[in-house]
Amino acid sequence: MNFWWRSQPPLWSAPLVALSAAWRAGAAIDRAVRRPVKLPVAVISVGNLTVGGAGKTPVTLELAARLAARGRKPAVLSRGYGRRSREPVEVSAGTPAEVAGDEPVLLARRGCKVFVGPRRAELASLAMRQGADVLLLDDGLQHHALARDLDVIVADASNPFGNGRLIPAGPLREPVSALRRVRRGLIWLTWCDRTRDPRTAALGGFPAVESAYAAEPDLHGKRVFLFAGIARPDRFAATVRDLGAEIAGTRWFPDHHLFTDRELVEVRAAGALPVTTEKDLARIARPDGIVAVRLGMRILRGEDALWSALEALP
Repeated sequence: MNFWWRSQPPLWSAPLVALSAAWRAGAAIDRAVRRPVKLPVAVISVGNLTVGGAGKTPVTLELAARLAARGRKPAVLSRGYGRRSREPVEVSAGTPAEVAGDEPVLLARRGCKVFVGPRRAELASLAMRQGADVLLLDDGLQHHALARDLDVIVADASNPFGNGRLIPAGPLREPVSALRRVRRGLIWLTWCDRTRDPRTAALGGFPAVESAYAAEPDLHGKRVFLFAGIARPDRFAATVRDLGAEIAGTRWFPDHHLFTDRELVEVRAAGALPVTTEKDLARIARPDGIVAVRLGMRILRGEDALWSALEALP
């Protein structure tokens, strides 16, 4: 789906626009039939208008850390995309990605309390019974079963909407006009150290946080072979270049790909240091010899807006 992120999509993708109308109608029906349940604890949705690549997971980690620093007890509720189980699970650092999904495992390894399952109302009950007083709805902007006290809308400041089309013709889950339904929102822009796309102006109307990634480890002087199964591998490659590495080769897989033993043997035999993302590492049972790039957030502007939004939570 690389064409999603180009300003001029290929001609062969034009017939997909008709299917986009069906997607939009389905999303509207889902919103219309849902009656959000109000919970006795604070609820923050962390989501985006596009599919993947905006930086939702690092933002969730940053929010959880800041809430914990204020004495709150946050828990992340997630569907666990790509998991092979349907049962609700409390995720630990050792939970396999096949059981919980890669992003929930990453969050748990970073110290977050995480619950995954198909029904977030059920997960909310589990989390509250364990003392959580703030619930973070991972990928929650299009989730309408639970009422929220704050919507954090994450967007890539350098390319916020891709080609501007709805799924499957483009990366948008909803048109930008869908943000009108947000009662209390915070725009969180990532990649603000890159050239700003003027279309970010369409996200006005809410307080904004501007951020850049803080990545590690230092890879200066390292000759590396990159591999990953993520939505925007070009972003990962740019981050590794910023870390000073020489990229000897790449191999990209579908998003949330479960690597086979053979694929990992081939990666290790590429003749350079194998480097992947922290999310991909969560899907590798034996990561010996593989380096994962770890992402954090640097707030460039909007610190006051962020603290005000968190202070206003019930």
